[in-house]
Amino acid sequence: MAPKVQKDAEAEVRSWGFSHVFTWTDRPNAHYPPHTHTGLTTHLILRGSLTVTYPDDVSPAKETFGPGGRLDVAAGRSHEVWMG
Repeated sequence: MAPKVQKDAEAEVRSWGFSHVFTWTDRPNAHYPPHTHTGLTTHLILRGSLTVTYPDDVSPAKETFGPGGRLDVAAGRSHEVWMG
């Protein structure tokens, strides 16, 4: 299956009910220390990978998402992210 082009991916995210869609590209090995967002965020992975952990969980575990993967993070939930 061919990777999604940006406009198709953005249309898909809008179809999930998100009115504000922001496309972001990171450099390989980017890292975001624990942080939160004020609203629900969703991440649709087009290339590479995204690994997330929730440091406030009782037993934090890392989960990795690759192309086609979707990650939703609830408003106010602390999470830490690494890009592959």
